[in-house]
Amino acid sequence: MKADQKILESIGNTALVQIRNSVPTDCGNIFAKLEWQNPTGSMKDRMALGVISRAEADGRLRPGDTVIEYTGGSTGASLALVCAAKGYKIHVVSSKAFSREKLDHMVAYGAQLTLVPYDGKGITKQLILDMVEAARKLALEPHTFWSNQLTNTDSIAGYFPLGEEIWSQTGGKIDAFVHSVGTAASLSGVATVLKRRDPKIRMIAVEPGESAVLSGGQPGAHDIEGIGIGYAPPLWDASLVDEVMSVSTAEAKSMARSLAQKDGIFAGTSSGGNVVAAIRVAKRLGTDAKVVTLMVDSGLKYLSTDLYRSETIK
Repeated sequence: MKADQKILESIGNTALVQIRNSVPTDCGNIFAKLEWQNPTGSMKDRMALGVISRAEADGRLRPGDTVIEYTGGSTGASLALVCAAKGYKIHVVSSKAFSREKLDHMVAYGAQLTLVPYDGKGITKQLILDMVEAARKLALEPHTFWSNQLTNTDSIAGYFPLGEEIWSQTGGKIDAFVHSVGTAASLSGVATVLKRRDPKIRMIAVEPGESAVLSGGQPGAHDIEGIGIGYAPPLWDASLVDEVMSVSTAEAKSMARSLAQKDGIFAGTSSGGNVVAAIRVAKRLGTDAKVVTLMVDSGLKYLSTDLYRSETIK
């Protein structure tokens, strides 16, 4: 390791581990990329570096500009990290629908934070639309760059290295990749790389059961932070996906707790949902199958929520 390594050079090259104790014996092998090993504890560091670097390169982002974004938290912290390292200001629009840790994390990196009103009814399509509109208005100010994660294709390219890492770490022996859909950038980025390497690899998208719009259902409130915006995200590319699975909030939270208690893998709710879906796929493919999914972020981002908050501590 280079002693003079810069913080942004530490993004990526995360470990791939096998999940054993939370996986039943009648299914294939499930492997997870530990994306919390990125500097902010989230895979979003990858897209943040890609988006900011590409905007700098083509002149959309210039010295003295302020980056604007709407986010449930992880993207905001990742963008704030990159902005801090590169010397930009950042203004984030978010909501109290998301964990306090995530909001505090953004501010810790120096982000200015604006919170849209929250009715306490969970993550809904209207909440996302309100956040987007608030960010759009901020981006009308001069000397701003709106990274606009839901429509920015640069974020897809930010995940190409993740796909290459998975291919390399599995030795090209992978039957399926399973991952949840927020902006759809990470799924699209990984799928683009893996499908190019081997078109037979199955790509499985995961969405909240309470808001299964990609499966043809109706939008609804759920509590799986970071995914399920209530409508098909602009970056969603159905041609890259072989199947869409829905996982309920309760299933995702239960699995996240199991991963922590049985496997020592401490991750967030969407990561739990990823594993629930990965088990379904691995059962279908058989005991020799290799299924890869992502531990999207660290459980440390959810300690104040009912995912991990202990009622025994007063």
